[in-house]
Amino acid sequence: MWLDLSDNRLSGTIPPELGNLAYLEELLLHGNTLNGAIPAALGNLAAQQLERLYLADNQLSGCIPAALRGWAQEHRNDLNRLNLNYCP
Repeated sequence: MWLDLSDNRLSGTIPPELGNLAYLEELLLHGNTLNGAIPAALGNLAAQQLERLYLADNQLSGCIPAALRGWAQEHRNDLNRLNLNYCP
């Protein structure tokens, strides 16, 4: 299952409830005007079936959830384009 909401002029914060989508394989939110921190709940997806995560070209701040650190090295993503550090 995938959710592609890229380039849709979405604004506001990323809903933490997205972390509850256990069967999600792709989450594409790049190219919007989303702001705030990446919810720690998205780290739940890394422990499930998530293969792709794209969040760049938004206005995100804070840090990248620590649960995505090891996941990001093995899966397709654009987390390095966010210019954010990983949470401790």
